[in-house]
Amino acid sequence: ENERAVGDGEKRSGELGNGSVAIAGDEEKAGNGGMGNGTFHDAEKAGNGQLSNGSTHDIDVEGKAPAPAPVPAMNAAPNGGLTAWLQVVGSFFLMMNSWGILNSFGVYQTYYETTLLATSSPSNISWIGSIQAFLLLLISAATGPLFDAGYFRSLTIAGSLLIVFGLMMTSIATRYWEVMLAQAFCVGLGAGCLFVPGVSIIPTYFTSKKALATGIAVSGSSLAGAEDWIWVGDESHRLHRLRHSLHLRHRNASARLAPAKRRLFMLSPWKEPPYAIFTAGMVLCFMGFYIPIFYIQLYAMENHITTQNLAFYLLSILNAASLFGRIIPSWLADKWGPLNVIAPATLITAILAFVWIGIHSSGGLVVFAIFYGFFSGCFVSIPPTVIVTMTSKMSEIGTRLGMSVAVAGLGTLIGNPIAGHLVQEYGFPAAMAFAGASIMLGAVLMAATRVARVGYKLKAIA
Repeated sequence: ENERAVGDGEKRSGELGNGSVAIAGDEEKAGNGGMGNGTFHDAEKAGNGQLSNGSTHDIDVEGKAPAPAPVPAMNAAPNGGLTAWLQVVGSFFLMMNSWGILNSFGVYQTYYETTLLATSSPSNISWIGSIQAFLLLLISAATGPLFDAGYFRSLTIAGSLLIVFGLMMTSIATRYWEVMLAQAFCVGLGAGCLFVPGVSIIPTYFTSKKALATGIAVSGSSLAGAEDWIWVGDESHRLHRLRHSLHLRHRNASARLAPAKRRLFMLSPWKEPPYAIFTAGMVLCFMGFYIPIFYIQLYAMENHITTQNLAFYLLSILNAASLFGRIIPSWLADKWGPLNVIAPATLITAILAFVWIGIHSSGGLVVFAIFYGFFSGCFVSIPPTVIVTMTSKMSEIGTRLGMSVAVAGLGTLIGNPIAGHLVQEYGFPAAMAFAGASIMLGAVLMAATRVARVGYKLKAIA
């Protein structure tokens, strides 16, 4: 009778209203049994005994116990709510203390050239900021997989300690090599521990608002750049004073996805043309991106275009405009697609770098700082979203983003020292032209990335 019950159950697969199943004499009822529509699929057809809701059980009519159910998958991203936006707040402060420090390097460049390291060349001094930026991006190749593996909190603690120690040592440094070790290496490594975790955590909490949430978080670096320019200028002899609120800036951030073991290097993303082309575009963009940030103040002062006070605030103006340039384009990226926003914004940034060559008035420099800050803001806020759109598995976000920005770090490593050499040998216009050409080539590759993804369809979201 029991065998007939099983046979009848297999024949009447759609007739069990409450999902009850008779198995080898076991008359235990499954209630609703997790069977969404009350059907029981034939074991031979299912192969592994899959039920209608996708769960898997071993079905044995001889009385053997079923295998344990698998661990349920992670729920969908909440796409908002208090917890999700608290991650944005936490990431905002992480960015203030990682990329925000780098955005302030222009004031260091001027101070070192005129005061602390006056005997060093502009190119040698720019190596300090370039190595700091390079290490921030290079170490992402390791921090990305570590984030995926569940070491988010460990990374933020290590990064905070390195930044604190580096700034403390920089405040007492008096020689070039001391500044290089403290500010370039120690602060650069610490900032690198904060950057990728700070932006990789956002997409795990959002679906339709990824770009906007990332843009708001990344805008913390712009606010830090504007804040530090004003603060440092009031006490230039205490250039590297420790940030009083560092311990508060990552308190709310916490990882959401379950840890996953990941190799430090994945070859598969580099076989995807959009990923490889976009990363190459980032290298070129970062070669020219920081040249105005490093040299606009020095350009205004050495050419007597503005007063010393106004020259000092040019970088505050640029970073303040960049704050809006990281939020507004990110909001548009959620509607139009990140590549549809970053490609034209990069083109405009390149044009502005060329326009800088012909600016010889204080009003013109202020306008340039505003527009360059706004359109170049995309370089930091939108690339993480572009990488996310190319990533099918959320557990790989950190690794893929880390590899991409690590390679992009090559641009920051060589771009600013080249500009410093050009300024020393040929003057500022040569450095401006180099910046414009680098960013222009980057814009071409950004457009090529879009074509590789969606073709030549103008209305396609990419």
